[in-house]
Amino acid sequence: MIITICMSMSLRHRLPEICRILEAAGHEVLTPVDTREFDYEGANDHQRADLKRDKDLIRTHYEKIKVSDAILVLNEDLAGKPRYIGGNSFLEMGFAHVLDIPIYLMQDVPESPYRSEMLAMDPIVLNGDLSLIPSSLSADLSAAVG
Repeated sequence: MIITICMSMSLRHRLPEICRILEAAGHEVLTPVDTREFDYEGANDHQRADLKRDKDLIRTHYEKIKVSDAILVLNEDLAGKPRYIGGNSFLEMGFAHVLDIPIYLMQDVPESPYRSEMLAMDPIVLNGDLSLIPSSLSADLSAAVG
């Protein structure tokens, strides 16, 4: 399957390991644009918005989601926020939902003002186990039917 990873840029250190595991399982992995040169944690909201505009990050990631079989949201603990899903990841979940693309969450849906919306998208919670992602959508559908 083609899987697009959605995540907070503060978790980008996790990408190499996650990609290695998914690729070893036979998946093609699409990742966010590399922004390592940008001090995301040290930037303010306006600087982050400028980066997103200048590199067209939201549309670029949407295009990746459109050609994917599924998305994987890396909602891991971040700076005291359990199972964090930020604004961009929530938006990307919405894109996938509208496109009828399955949504996998690394951890359970976090407490959030948008929790009911996330639950309504019927994400598949992996509880950290990437091996639960099927090798194909037909395998996923058979498991759901069977």
